[in-house]
Amino acid sequence: MTNPLTFSALNLRPELLQRTESMNFAHMTPVQAEALPPALAGKDVVARASTGSGKTAAFALACLQGLENTQFHVQSLILCPTRELAEQVATSFRELAKHLANTKVVTLCGGVAIGPQIGSLQHSAHIVVGTPGRVLKHLQKGTLHLHGLDTLVLDEADRMLDMGFADEIDAILSYLPEPRQNLLFSATYPDEVAEVVAALCPDAARIDVTESETAPSISEYWCHAPSSRQQSDRVEVLASGLHRWGGKLNLVFCNTKIQCAEVSQQLGSLGCSAVALHGDMEQAERSRTLIRFANGSANVLVATDVAARGLDIDDVDAVFNFELPHQGEIYVHRIGRTARGGKTGVALSLVSEREMSRLRSMEAERGGGPMQLWREDDGATQTSLPEPEVYTLEISGGRKQKLRPGDILGALTANQGLNADAVGKIDILPMISYVAIAKTHAGTAQALINRGKIKGRQYRARGLG
Repeated sequence: MTNPLTFSALNLRPELLQRTESMNFAHMTPVQAEALPPALAGKDVVARASTGSGKTAAFALACLQGLENTQFHVQSLILCPTRELAEQVATSFRELAKHLANTKVVTLCGGVAIGPQIGSLQHSAHIVVGTPGRVLKHLQKGTLHLHGLDTLVLDEADRMLDMGFADEIDAILSYLPEPRQNLLFSATYPDEVAEVVAALCPDAARIDVTESETAPSISEYWCHAPSSRQQSDRVEVLASGLHRWGGKLNLVFCNTKIQCAEVSQQLGSLGCSAVALHGDMEQAERSRTLIRFANGSANVLVATDVAARGLDIDDVDAVFNFELPHQGEIYVHRIGRTARGGKTGVALSLVSEREMSRLRSMEAERGGGPMQLWREDDGATQTSLPEPEVYTLEISGGRKQKLRPGDILGALTANQGLNADAVGKIDILPMISYVAIAKTHAGTAQALINRGKIKGRQYRARGLG
């Protein structure tokens, strides 16, 4: 008898079923098990599920199931709140569509030149993933046409509305054909989301898996931070906390962009492999930063709350609050970046005397009793922050040059080059690619790329960090 919680229990097209098996998707997550049957049946679906619950695969499989590869027009539009989330969603679509021949996924986000996006759209696309502002701009310019759209997905709808995209979403809806399928996913269900649901898909199948989700196992600590005006004094405490509680991947939250950049730089001077993520960065730099963090070649990401919206990295070991946020809800959202997928995590907040009332208020708000006090001078528990084991190489070619991960892997491992286990995560962007290499083999890998060829063409590689 078929297990109802396996993907084989669904009537997926063979190419998708084969792909889920090769990606080791053994069992469906709760949101997949509840959302996929009505979505595959063509019904509207409104699902409430936390980030990291597997919702991306749920709506991606629903969109790809009905995809007609020979019909060269946009069949699914996925709106996301941030550029980073849009890139992650597009990557998930490409991974799941690997066995669907000639499936084209285009990402439309702000912060980058619009010209190359127009060029990509001229060659048509099956799936468009983007942020509301840039998608609307293409619609207004007439460079994006959605007359044949089958499915609209609003991913993390609560965040999009919270970020002020309500007007853009309304304007986009005026360009869309009816009838169509609407899929809406949201971690919370405030009044603003309820209003969108009432107008967009009042008869949708309603799903809420948040109550059945296992509460994350996070050990919460706080420590005294100096009230000195010298930020470097506070950074030293943070560095001690990282060495005591940090793991392979660690998130540090700051309240301002300037603070974020300064803290990252100061941690670097203390020997930590830290990178910054904030709103003043160009998209290319943001992508490079996130890739280095996700592949483990930088193990500390210092970010603002706005910049970190939409981040979907499952293996964060610890979260650090350089300063407490001003709202308890933001604190809960920050520490929720760790302990995903049944794992355990740690959260440490630096608190000065003037912030003590905010700490007590936050403890009361979140419930669960007071956080544990960690004293920096508790030498009996001192450990050391693990150093990154990989190094990132940047290669001067990407999807536009028809590069694929297998091409880069082949160039590195052919003719008794590197062993495959020395090559880590490979990220292919439109014009550039990144590959994580075991540190001890980084020099060899760079030489193999620079002295050899990939698919008969010469590329240049440079190290990052």
